[in-house]
Amino acid sequence: MTELLPALPDEGFQRVLCVVAHPDDMEYGTSAAVARWTARGVDVGYLLLTRGEAGMPNPPEETARLRLQEQRTACETVGVEQLAVLQHPDGVLVHGPELRRDICREIRRFKPDAVIGMPYEIETPFGFNQPDHRAAGLATVDAINDAGTRWIFPEQIDDEGFETWSPRWFLIPGMPGAGDATHGVDVTGRPVELGVASLESHAAYLAALPDHPVPADFIPKILAANGKLLGVEHAVLFRAVDRHAPPPFLDDLT
Repeated sequence: MTELLPALPDEGFQRVLCVVAHPDDMEYGTSAAVARWTARGVDVGYLLLTRGEAGMPNPPEETARLRLQEQRTACETVGVEQLAVLQHPDGVLVHGPELRRDICREIRRFKPDAVIGMPYEIETPFGFNQPDHRAAGLATVDAINDAGTRWIFPEQIDDEGFETWSPRWFLIPGMPGAGDATHGVDVTGRPVELGVASLESHAAYLAALPDHPVPADFIPKILAANGKLLGVEHAVLFRAVDRHAPPPFLDDLT
């Protein structure tokens, strides 16, 4: 019998920051976990690194306005009140100091217990990873380390009034079929419904994607498959790194 994954120890979470490349990136299952957290009073903030202006055939500025409007609706659906949007160029996001600086600033401002980032591997079970997703994931990893270091982006401390901050948890949504998940969040019941509704909020964007499946047809199936790995009806999976825990290899030396 396959050993079940443990539940993510999220009882002490007060603030969670979700760093993604585009509008709609949170809505492919992960927003169900957000709905569970906000329902019990966790403050969840979204940081979008682009406005998603290259994602539709409309003119870029029109697309950006439309997608951000849909993202605001998606946030309201799952109880997210804080949405920050940067204006790095969609489709050609660059992992470098500028992107790290902007993510670091939001971590220092929001002071999250956990940061959700994006998968940064080149290959995924669905094929090659989208380049903006890779850049966003790598920059988030670096920015988490930057945020806790006094002499990286010191102007944010000296001139902008922020303090260093070191989130305890770094969470990457587990991808179906990847086998990389370490923990799960039980989202059985209402969070599944809200997760589906949050993706449905991106109606114009989804309509512009040929043959995109109906959210209600596939999101519950993904979460149900995840749930089997956690021993519950529906779950969101994460590859979770406890940054405050000693390195695992130390256990092998004792």
